[in-house]
Amino acid sequence: MRKIFFLVISGLSFSMSYSQEISDAVRYSQDNLNGTARFRAMGGAFGALGGDLSSLAVNPAGSAIFSNNQVGVTFNNQGIKNNSDYFNTKTSTKENAFTLNQGGAVFVFHDGNPNNNWKKIAIGATFETTNNFDNNIFSKGTNSNSIDGYFLNYANRSTSSPSYIKNAYYEDLSYVEQQTHLGLNGNVIQASNNNIYLSNVPAGGNYDQTNEVYTRGYNSKLGFNIATSYIDRLYLGANLNVHVTDYRRSSSFYESNLNDLQPNETISNVRFNNELYTYGNGFSFQLGAIAKVTEAFRVGLAYESNTWYELYDELSQSLYSTTENNANQAFDYDVNPKITNVYDSYTLQTPGKVTFSAAYVFGKSGLISIDYAIKDYANTKYKPTNDSGFRQINNQINEQLTNNGELRIGGEYKIKRLSVRGGYRFEGSPYKNGTTIGDLKSYSGGLGYNFGSTKLDLAYSYLERESNQGFFNVGLTDTANIKSKLNTVSLTLLFEL
Repeated sequence: MRKIFFLVISGLSFSMSYSQEISDAVRYSQDNLNGTARFRAMGGAFGALGGDLSSLAVNPAGSAIFSNNQVGVTFNNQGIKNNSDYFNTKTSTKENAFTLNQGGAVFVFHDGNPNNNWKKIAIGATFETTNNFDNNIFSKGTNSNSIDGYFLNYANRSTSSPSYIKNAYYEDLSYVEQQTHLGLNGNVIQASNNNIYLSNVPAGGNYDQTNEVYTRGYNSKLGFNIATSYIDRLYLGANLNVHVTDYRRSSSFYESNLNDLQPNETISNVRFNNELYTYGNGFSFQLGAIAKVTEAFRVGLAYESNTWYELYDELSQSLYSTTENNANQAFDYDVNPKITNVYDSYTLQTPGKVTFSAAYVFGKSGLISIDYAIKDYANTKYKPTNDSGFRQINNQINEQLTNNGELRIGGEYKIKRLSVRGGYRFEGSPYKNGTTIGDLKSYSGGLGYNFGSTKLDLAYSYLERESNQGFFNVGLTDTANIKSKLNTVSLTLLFEL
């Protein structure tokens, strides 16, 4: 009963921001390439093509290309491998997930009046997982910097007295004070008589460190589409999108002190656990147009608005430490408040996107298509902007993030009922430094078979990207270099009605 009471109180007493990072904003701003197997096999280059359920997510005018009603569903098997390099110690982890990735339907209504130039109206609804967060990363290495820097950073920002922070209930403290409380009661740091914070970690040596991060969850999008065509030359469409996010991150950092023991009580090892749960929903809209310049050549233009999320964060923390002295005396400290901080909701505005497309259709034998999209990550914002914490991180976003380009190329060749497909995708880094998250490269291919009213498509895609991931945003900011490789197999079953 006491725990439930604390959950309610913490939800009312904390400010909207606890310690959001730029990486949190980027996470919800990025989309992985998902959708039907045909869409994936061709690198997602469907902005000027349409005629595919997933093409609606690129250009909403694409539904007006359909001649008949269509319903489909797609399954994914995704395997990700992360190779970590932390101070020249290399580790590797793998994660595999099977998901229902995409589903949707388009219904086409033809106008039989020969005097009406607006030939048809298409109405569609699609669901897709825009990002699958299931992932594991394990990093290990020997560092000359210690976790004490994290707790000292927060302690030196706190304005309350050390004695109050140490002895107060965890749930009565601000986020900055909570981090100080953990460090003080775990004996990682201490306060002197004149309230100056000092470290209990011996300096000048080496520290064995491991960091385990387990993430689960998804970003999904439900889109409602309407489109029309003018004399089968100009196609116009619009989407209204509902976004849902559910993200869980469990991290456990461990540090072992390799320095010589001191006469006084000093830290021997520390384990710091964080459990973050972020959930909420959002809204966006899209507008698009496709024009047939000739029977073979098509161009497309699409605009996707900002997405406005209303998000909620829940956070729980615990710290376990051991101190020793050179008399071989050891003392254990368990700082586990067993409290979940429930914060007020806040708004995250992720950037919009503009996509330019062109495609050439070689009759019934094949096609080639190119998309180029531009997204300005510096337009990402946390709101309300008058919150002091959000104002600071918004300034950092503007300083560190940039606009990037995404190139998608796809091709298809038909041999009677069989289709052979291939694709390529390149996306630039959203960071100005180009290294916090690096460039993305992806290659894909697939096959499709048309049984008549039923189609079966299979695709394989490979993606690789490097990133430099810090364990903490302050104090201990050394990064592990992560090389991520994502292999995905997709299977789509389509029915024409």
